[in-house]
Amino acid sequence: MLEVINDFLSGKVLIVLIVGLGSYFTIRSRFVQLRHFFHMFAVFRDSLKSSAGQLSSFQALMLSLAGRVGAGNIAGVGIAVTLGGPGAVFWMWVTALVGMSSSFFECSLGQLYKRADADGTYRGGPSYYIQHGLQKRWLGMLMAFLLLVTFGFAFNGLQAHAVTHSLNNAFGLNTTYTGIGLAALLGLVFIGGIKRIAKVADLLVPVKTLVYIGVTVYVIVLQFDQVPGMLMTIVKSAFGLDQAFGGLIGSAIVMGVKRGVFANEAGLGSAPNVAAVASVEHPVAQGVVQAFSVFLDTFVICTCTALLILLSGFYTPGFEGDGIALTQNSLAAVVGDWGRMFISVALALFVFTSILYNYYLGESNLRFLIGENRKALMGYRALVLVLIFWGAIENLGTVFAFADITMTMLAFVNLIALFLLFKVGMRILRDYDDQRTAGIKTPVFDSAKFQDLDLDRKAWPANPPAAAPQAQAEPQGVPAAQR
Repeated sequence: MLEVINDFLSGKVLIVLIVGLGSYFTIRSRFVQLRHFFHMFAVFRDSLKSSAGQLSSFQALMLSLAGRVGAGNIAGVGIAVTLGGPGAVFWMWVTALVGMSSSFFECSLGQLYKRADADGTYRGGPSYYIQHGLQKRWLGMLMAFLLLVTFGFAFNGLQAHAVTHSLNNAFGLNTTYTGIGLAALLGLVFIGGIKRIAKVADLLVPVKTLVYIGVTVYVIVLQFDQVPGMLMTIVKSAFGLDQAFGGLIGSAIVMGVKRGVFANEAGLGSAPNVAAVASVEHPVAQGVVQAFSVFLDTFVICTCTALLILLSGFYTPGFEGDGIALTQNSLAAVVGDWGRMFISVALALFVFTSILYNYYLGESNLRFLIGENRKALMGYRALVLVLIFWGAIENLGTVFAFADITMTMLAFVNLIALFLLFKVGMRILRDYDDQRTAGIKTPVFDSAKFQDLDLDRKAWPANPPAAAPQAQAEPQGVPAAQR
């Protein structure tokens, strides 16, 4: 029954939602993800700055990448290629392209409707923009519950399963012991809350990402003469024009969209939870940064994995096996047996930070549902650690099907909310664009212009100090806060 429901939801509903509404947001915003593409790098550079006691935009980016860059970038791509052929990679690209606009709006709205806690830190996400933007508390609670179940519980079990079985394949390590070790290490980080999670993500995410990209690019460069032909095969297979993969066009679309969403999470409502905690001058700045993270996740990392598999010579049409083994054996076919070990270690780093991110999403939405309750928080942490250990040693076919269903339900609730709040998203985008057109390098959000919106005026004060136009000389020797 779960498989039947999952096939319908993820095979039909999810495609229409992600590609259909993502395309709508893209066209109505005049391709915001392309118009601001090069601006993303300038915002990314500025995001390295942080306010005292607050998480910087860069830290929020590392947190979101901690979640986006996980098992889906290794195992998920392998599964997509196995079941959908090379054409699945093209549909992953399509999903990411339109998903960049969805992520832009969901993260901008997450920032817009964020709330300031008593200690000055921020919290927000889809549940908050549904409650305060649509004035539907019950729908916000449903969204929070779905995020809690999907990320806090189901996805954590799946991630743990992926890494422990990968380490078992590469090193022969017992899944029980690796499951216990993984749960113990994660428990130490959970205790420190969002700031400790952010510090760990700051350290591990750039390292794991750059090392993985470096090794895969090395393999691709070794066979660079085959890359143009393989890219052509990917495009032709996506439309059933390659004879070897002509019968997989339906599977290519379904697997490309499904695994693409699992990898980059654009439109699911997960990234806005961490995007909201950052201290930024304008909500749109965080939307721009998070759109960049979708690009990095899919167009760079997932493409590296796909080309690694397709160029290795190990993969053949009709290949039977799991996605992790396919990626491990593909790298080993080019560089030797150490390739299997490298994939396992890389996957372990990917999964560790991804579980931290998933845990935070669950905790944030638990707080939305029941408020500050220390006993409930301790119970949640304990349950997550138990499920991580359970996922490490059990077969998770049923859990995977359940997670796909709740993921589709998340996309449905979140994307409909984004559609209903799209005019608000366009208003703040126009405000940001108008300031940039006027020559202001770093646009500043003034909540006085948006009195009709239910905003937290502590998070977004009225009449903040205006930013100087880009052409104007910066005052020398005067701290930015005083300016």
